[in-house]
Amino acid sequence: MDAALRLLGNDSNRDVVFAMGVLGILVVLFVPLPGWALDMGLTFSLAFSILILMVALWIEKPLDFSAFPTVLLIATILRLALNIASTRLILSNGHTGADAAGGVIYGFSQLMINGNFVIGLIVFAILGIINIVVITKGATRIAEVGARFTLDAIPGKQMAIDADLAAGLIDDVEARTRRKSLEDESAFFGAMDGASKFVRGDAIAGMIIVFINIIGGMIVGVAQMNITMGDAAASYTTLTVGDGLASQIPALVVSLAAGLLVTKGRNEGSTDKAIMAQLGEYPKALLMVAGMMAVMGLVPGLPFLPFMGIAAFVAVAGVFIPERKKKAAAVVAAQQETQVAPKEIPAEESLKIEDLQLEVGSRLLTMISNPDRGLPAKVKSLRRRFASEFGFLLPPVRIKDNLYVPPDEYRVSIQDVEVAKGTVRPGCVMALDPAGGDVDLPGEPTVDPSFGMPARWVSDSQAEEAEGRGYTVVSADSVLITHLSETIKEHLPSLLSYAAMQKLVDTLDPEYRKLLTDIVPGQISNIGLQRVLQGLLSERVSIRNLPTILEAVAEATGMTRNPPTIIEHVRQRLSKQISTAVQGADGFVAVIALAGRWERNFAESLQGEPGQERVFAMPPNQVQEFIAASRTVVQKYKDDDTPPVILCSADARPFVRSLLERAAPNVPIISHNELHSSVAIKTVDQIA
Repeated sequence: MDAALRLLGNDSNRDVVFAMGVLGILVVLFVPLPGWALDMGLTFSLAFSILILMVALWIEKPLDFSAFPTVLLIATILRLALNIASTRLILSNGHTGADAAGGVIYGFSQLMINGNFVIGLIVFAILGIINIVVITKGATRIAEVGARFTLDAIPGKQMAIDADLAAGLIDDVEARTRRKSLEDESAFFGAMDGASKFVRGDAIAGMIIVFINIIGGMIVGVAQMNITMGDAAASYTTLTVGDGLASQIPALVVSLAAGLLVTKGRNEGSTDKAIMAQLGEYPKALLMVAGMMAVMGLVPGLPFLPFMGIAAFVAVAGVFIPERKKKAAAVVAAQQETQVAPKEIPAEESLKIEDLQLEVGSRLLTMISNPDRGLPAKVKSLRRRFASEFGFLLPPVRIKDNLYVPPDEYRVSIQDVEVAKGTVRPGCVMALDPAGGDVDLPGEPTVDPSFGMPARWVSDSQAEEAEGRGYTVVSADSVLITHLSETIKEHLPSLLSYAAMQKLVDTLDPEYRKLLTDIVPGQISNIGLQRVLQGLLSERVSIRNLPTILEAVAEATGMTRNPPTIIEHVRQRLSKQISTAVQGADGFVAVIALAGRWERNFAESLQGEPGQERVFAMPPNQVQEFIAASRTVVQKYKDDDTPPVILCSADARPFVRSLLERAAPNVPIISHNELHSSVAIKTVDQIA
């Protein structure tokens, strides 16, 4: 025994032991087994089936038992192999008595049918009908539908992962983990669709084998063993029914386990927690059941004690469950109050202005209670993404509760000025149509706060259905963090404060420190350099390549001290970066050109010498005409993955940007000098 345990406990030998076990099952199909070996096999089959059922009851979610389809196949082939072995023993030795096929089959025949094979046949038939018609048929249908909906929902879930990654809600590691989980989920439910056929086929095969054994036993007993028809029927039928029960009971147990697994759905936690928590969610229902049982106990002819006993038990549960919930809720509320209890703030702290602040209502406290998960962790990831994408580290986001904020609302403030707010529903998910249409699901209609798309808050239980219909499903904290991300992008220049810029230049390599000291403050002040960097960020141009920006500033300040002119020169030096950022998937930069008359109008409206402060003096009626024409053209491409850019002359570019800043805030405006020579362009439209 010790040697066997050591063999199983050695990881390097488990594969050998498993392979030997599978080969042993195949051997049983062809080699006769003695009665004691058949007893061991049937006992192991029953124990194995009960183990599968217990694991299915206690797992947290279906994917925790992802090996179930493989286990199901092994359990099925094991029972079929034992069926063949028992058939061989029954037909060979059935004439010798009721224990001809071993003690297990004999014990089942005596325990379940007490020697009366007619009763045994009826019991076996009922068990088979229950297994085939009720359990396996329902489990098979649920597995088919679950597999279909899971596979249909894959694109929506993949889009949600990509959206979270793009918004900085998750990092690359988390994205890979979620994609791996998505792959495992699709593979599992796809395999369960096929594995459910094993369960149904095993149950049907057990029924057929029993009737074949009865007919074969009668033929062998009467024709070959020369026993009477009555003795043959009594002996072979009793053994066959005992064999059928010994196989059908484990099959029924495994079918139940498969049904529990596929019906678990999105519920997390062991089966008892999931069921009892939901059945006990409505105390009034329990009290109604208790009342009905009590009334039925008073009906003449019905037994009083069973009905009254059940009524008393259910009534006690209906009374005590609400009390337990109130106590649990009070404990949670006390813990939350302790965690968020306001501390006395020194008077000096009241003068401090927070660069970036997120205030949440009382119902959103659960989203910020754990600093290592939820909203705080996603904010940290967001800061890392902005540092990588735009080249500077955002100031820390102060997250706090505010009693004056409505329970489901949040507010974003930059330098103590509220710039955005929104509402989310904890415990629900937001469903959006990627095409921008209405969401056809029951729930609360809303509008996505980040992009203004129509959406709907639906319960967590409807998330799978929404994904199956092709909608994008976003959690409440993801909605909030995406809105925060878009708000920060709109206010990047404000967040690059003087202190933030100093931290940024402190990260320069030593060889570029000399360049910085050469131009600051001799050629440009610290505030002037800050204005240049803010001007780039205002059009979402990354300042990560700070050395090149400093070189361009040094070149430009030799000719001018005008910050807008310096910014245009820096943009030309960053042409490769800017062109690549607006390049489409086909390798081209799609552009909307200005008609010749608009180029002339802008050129004629500029007053002043190049390199100096220039005045833009276009007549108001022309300004309105240009804005209207631009808005009409831009609207055509608002749904494109990579919308085209507006292309104009270098002198006109800053003024085109200022005119369209409100009409088309997210459309890049670039000049001919900012198109790198290595990038191909294609003109898709014109502002006429």
